[in-house]
Parts: sequence; structure tokens; C-alpha cells
Amino acid sequence: MNDWLGLLISVLYVGLMLGLAELLRYQFSLSSRFTRKFIHISVGMMSWALPFIFTVPWYFVLACAGFAVFNWFDWRYGLIKSMKSSNEANLGTVYFPIMAAIVTVIFWAHPPLLVAALMPLTWGDGLAPVVGYHYGRHVYAFQANNRTWEGSTGFFFATLLFTWLALWVLPGTPDLTPADAFLPAFTIALSTTLVEAVSPWGIDNITITAVAITLLYVWF
Repeated sequence: MNDWLGLLISVLYVGLMLGLAELLRYQFSLSSRFTRKFIHISVGMMSWALPFIFTVPWYFVLACAGFAVFNWFDWRYGLIKSMKSSNEANLGTVYFPIMAAIVTVIFWAHPPLLVAALMPLTWGDGLAPVVGYHYGRHVYAFQANNRTWEGSTGFFFATLLFTWLALWVLPGTPDLTPADAFLPAFTIALSTTLVEAVSPWGIDNITITAVAITLLYVWF
């Protein structure tokens, strides 16, 4: 596929997800706590399509740079209500595309690793606050950051499932069986869950992805 077309598809997809999140917020009176994570997960899942819509990583890196700038303006001026964080100092939406660009450059030649490295950020970090908010009953704190055991459990299992699927299902190297993919997925899920538990809000977008990158790079 032409890379410029891939870039256009990426921008249109993100715009569509933002529009859908705004529609959900307006039509069903959903809080930004939910719509923010809807955007988080849906945009992160775009990583599964990257090897099929781009021939080189740099066009997607360009898109990520644009998204990071846009997200900074949104954080500064509150342009998209469905992306608003309850913590005004949280720059997680800015860090997200930066880390996605870094992962893409490092693992471009290995699609299973590229997608697997982003699954803790996409599903683990995306689902944990939602689970914790709705079902969290057991709170723990680290350096004044409160989390719940239920949220962390959701982080672990969501990360385990989607990291395992990425390592197993996606074509390219390494070519792993379901059994071969399980142990690295389990190690990444456990490690990123622990790191997320002790990372300040927002910074966890950087720390958990850095851990996933390091483990996958060393492992394979």
C-alpha cells in the first residue's frame, strides 16, 4: 500500500475514534473516565494494522509526532472533552504517541514484537482504571498514587491475553507457537503490572512501554 495512503488512513481512523468518543459522551452522558480509555484502547489497536498499511515506519512516526502535538494542545486547552483527565497534570495522552513511535522504529522488522510491546500500554493501562473504578474495593497506595488490586488484576490479564495473541497470531519474525508465546507474554504482563503499580499517573505510559521494549528486545 502507498505510505501516504496509510498515513491518511491512520489520521482518519484516529479522527473517527475521537468523533465516536464524543458521540458516546454526548448521547449516553458517559464520563471522560470511560471515553478517554475508549480512545486509548481503540487507537492502540491500530498497531495491529501498521505492518499492512505502511512499507516503512517513518510515515507512522510522522503521524505520531502530529498526534503528540495535537494532544498537547488538547491537554493545554481542553479541545476534546472526551479526552479530559481528572488529573490536570496528566500528560499521558502526549506520551502515548511518542512511545508508539519509539516502538515502531525499534521493532518495525518484527511485527509480532512491535504490537506486543504496545499491548501493555493499550489494554493493560487502558482497562485497569475502568476496572478499578467500577469494581475496585481493595485500595493500595504508592507515593500518594492510589490504585486497586482489582484494577491491577485487570491490567495483568488484559496485557497477558493481548500480548500473547500478538506474539502468536501476527505474521513475521519471531514465528511462535501458542505455547512458545505464553512465557514471554506472561513475563511482560507480570513485569508491566508491577511497574504500573509504582509509577506516577501519566508517567506509566512511558515506564510500562519501556519495560515491554526491554524484555522483548532481550528475549528475542
